[in-house]
Amino acid sequence: MDTQVAIVGAGLTGLSVAASLHAASVPFRLIEARDRLGGRIRTEGLGGGSFDLGPSWFWPGQPRMAALTKALGLTVFEQYAHGALLFETERGEVLRDRGISSMQGSLRIQGGMGALVSGLADKVPTHSIETGRPVVSVAQDGTLGFADGGTVSARCVVVALPPRVAADLHFAPALTTQMMDALRTIPTWMAGHAKFVAVYDDPFWRKDGLSGDVMSRAGPMVEIHDATSDAHGALFGFLGVPAPIRAGREAEVTAACLAQLERLFGADAATPIGTFYADWACEPATAVARDMEPLRQHPDYGRPAALRGTDADRMFFASTELAPEMGGFLEGALASAEDAVTWVMGKLAN
Repeated sequence: MDTQVAIVGAGLTGLSVAASLHAASVPFRLIEARDRLGGRIRTEGLGGGSFDLGPSWFWPGQPRMAALTKALGLTVFEQYAHGALLFETERGEVLRDRGISSMQGSLRIQGGMGALVSGLADKVPTHSIETGRPVVSVAQDGTLGFADGGTVSARCVVVALPPRVAADLHFAPALTTQMMDALRTIPTWMAGHAKFVAVYDDPFWRKDGLSGDVMSRAGPMVEIHDATSDAHGALFGFLGVPAPIRAGREAEVTAACLAQLERLFGADAATPIGTFYADWACEPATAVARDMEPLRQHPDYGRPAALRGTDADRMFFASTELAPEMGGFLEGALASAEDAVTWVMGKLAN
């Protein structure tokens, strides 16, 4: 046996499980298909600023996130929401003081959500982490098979992947029909979305009394917010263009987004010092074909009965979509990690 616990997936759930096990002196291997940690958390830097291409916010009243940011010594601040909101009609007409600031009261982290990833990674021994190693199979005896032909044997396995991504693994023996149906039915939160960020020398729109919030029926971005970080201004938006149409067209998407920002905020918005674009629907470690259509409402997440397991199981599924509360949120990822750690400690005690 190579280790006590194998954790498949180094997003917030997997990293949190790893940090908790290390604190409890439990040997583990944290294994990630991507060449980076964080999963759906991705933060890029430019000019000393940090810009989130995955989740950007958490909320007051989410105790796990509050405790984790405090424990890691991170600085938390409120989403900027002062000033007028803009609304763009189907014809591209820009109306001022229309709508509500949907993210007012939400919280951001200095350094971006990537600061959570870095802080947790610092609590995990580097020799216990493997990146760039996609797992392709999981056996009931705790053996993981890699795309490169290698294997790892563990006493128990935590599959910390979105359920639909986990369903694409080869399980030996095969999971029951009920378990596979449960995994495939659970929508992956935000998997069908794409996000565009434009970075500027300063948040010039604030001088015009604008909050940076926009709702648009013209697009390509349907929702825009202020993403200012440190000394640099920034605006980000969610794409309303369906995933199959925008796939492979980053240059066109970028040009269209900048043209939209110029319509909304004036000539200064046309020439950012840098841009970032992430299409999560194109990332196989996040999305499958069934995730191409963005969710229109927040699903009622939780752990289906088919995935609650038995005492004999050596494998546990964990992700924000399976959280006992706050499913889909970062808080849910941490709640699911708590469930996984409780399961692991129980297995190791037997």
